[in-house]
Amino acid sequence: MSVTTIQIDSLADLIAKVTPPSPDPATGRHRDSGVYRGAADASWPLLTSLDTLGGVRPPHGKADLEEHILRNFIRYSRPFFPVPAVNEWEVLIAAQHHGLPTRLLDWTYSPMVAAHFATLGNGRETDRAVWRLDWKAVHRHFKLPERALLIQDLEGLFGQERPFTPWALFDPRTRERQFSCMIEPPSLDARIATQAATFTLCSDNRRSFDVFLEDNGLRSALTCFVIPAREVSRLRDQLDLVSVDERRLFPDLDGLAAYLRRYYS
Repeated sequence: MSVTTIQIDSLADLIAKVTPPSPDPATGRHRDSGVYRGAADASWPLLTSLDTLGGVRPPHGKADLEEHILRNFIRYSRPFFPVPAVNEWEVLIAAQHHGLPTRLLDWTYSPMVAAHFATLGNGRETDRAVWRLDWKAVHRHFKLPERALLIQDLEGLFGQERPFTPWALFDPRTRERQFSCMIEPPSLDARIATQAATFTLCSDNRRSFDVFLEDNGLRSALTCFVIPAREVSRLRDQLDLVSVDERRLFPDLDGLAAYLRRYYS
């Protein structure tokens, strides 16, 4: 089954199309349970920062360096942690958060936050995308609990035969078990909380996430909301109107400067 593609022409259109038509029987609320990711080009596959390290033609060229990259981050990062990391999963999340290439893929619970990243300038007139992932369907497929996982949950779910740490992902014996799951990161700083951030972790670092899902019969767990190039500027202005911008999503001087630079361009 192919990915469902839906065109959106405004911020209101996006919100309307991600709002469930009927209330949840258990809660009585019209709340979507998916997570979202913005893309500055609707034709891009869902690639992690590790996938794109070394280029995307083809991607995954540096996959074998993943362990070495993480080892060196651990080696040099300790002086910069204000408090010791809880475990090596927290180190991996901190690494991703600060721009290190990893196999984690960023998502957010907010479609508007995803739209913010989708509508930032990429120097080309292209259709943009807001991806939606039905992560509960992914968890059901891999026989995982239908709840967002904390890093403390990973050991109990995957560590029966041997300790389950990021290093287990590099072990050929572990690669035999295919899985993907969603991890809610600890709020290492205000950005993670403000952006309603979450991550997907995948056992495979040699396929884009959309291809991995397709190969596991899960392509229908994805929906692609396409913003036509002609509407990107209008939707960007609408996001600024409702205060979804760098100043709010990056609550520091870098965020303020980025917002002012873009706003007055």
